[in-house]
Amino acid sequence: MNRQPVRLTLRASPHRLAGHDTPKIMRHVVYALLPVTLWAIWQFGLSALLLVLAVVASCVLTERLIIRDPSRPRDLSAVITGLTLAMSLPPALPLWMGAVAGMVAIALGKLLFGGLGSNVFNPALIGRAFVQASFPAAMTTWTPAGATDRFTGLIPSTLTPPFVMPPPVAAWATARLDGFSGATPLASWKFAGELPAHGHFLFSPGASGSLGETSALLIVVCGLYLAVRGMLNWRIPLAVLTGAALLTALAGPFPRLPDGLLFVLTSGGLMFGAWFMATDMVTAPISRHGLWLYGLLIGVLAVTLRFWGGASEGVMYAILLANALVPHIDALTRPRRYGHGKFGRRA
Repeated sequence: MNRQPVRLTLRASPHRLAGHDTPKIMRHVVYALLPVTLWAIWQFGLSALLLVLAVVASCVLTERLIIRDPSRPRDLSAVITGLTLAMSLPPALPLWMGAVAGMVAIALGKLLFGGLGSNVFNPALIGRAFVQASFPAAMTTWTPAGATDRFTGLIPSTLTPPFVMPPPVAAWATARLDGFSGATPLASWKFAGELPAHGHFLFSPGASGSLGETSALLIVVCGLYLAVRGMLNWRIPLAVLTGAALLTALAGPFPRLPDGLLFVLTSGGLMFGAWFMATDMVTAPISRHGLWLYGLLIGVLAVTLRFWGGASEGVMYAILLANALVPHIDALTRPRRYGHGKFGRRA
């Protein structure tokens, strides 16, 4: 009597799946980033569109060139890195610099540590930190949104070839924008003492800044979409904003600024960093207490660097510093095992 062999499939835990796998989570993060990206393109025009495409293409191609394994599952992690990185860049940045930022984000920020799930720092912020240190003039050249010909022409510096000085954008912007100012609202407050108009930083058409700084309200709505679907831990952005608000209320130099607290929370990259950078599952702590501590630390550091640092913005450095401290936060807030004392000894 012939017996058919029985094939057993052995799998590692967990054996009961929650319905969320990595490609699905990545896909919904892309969905959440698309409205912010489209709004930035509407605000800054063709230059913003080309910059987003250049950064995303650079991230995807760099990952494909370094990892030549056809059996490796295809996910959208490189696309997410490209989108979040592009949203942290100024619209006037030359395309080749954006491509360099994407290459560094994937090669040094992600793959050097072992790939998805092994990186210590947020890859997009590694790429931004590299171009911030390498091309400080280009990274601090701002053009307000709403140029009259933003869909028929480009910002002069967009197509600048590599290692060529970008042309000045002041004359171009002055001819196309009323009340042109080459500074972000944060920089205008910090270095010129100019106070922002009431509410214009909450939904800010026409304001200067990075691509992802144009609408704090839209960022919150897109972040809540991920939180409701269980693909983003709401504790992190809430802790970031709480830490920033507490330090502003206790020591902020805003006694004369209308809506000073709202200005701190909604201007610059704090809102985008809180919802889409700090919430990276790989670089965030594991425990609930650790998530609160991590978020509070980012908020306090970001506002500290804003108020008393040399630059007008500090969200990038705050998140990178908090990423470096995540192993210590995990060790400090490690849940107590049942039947053991506080430090792991048997009770």
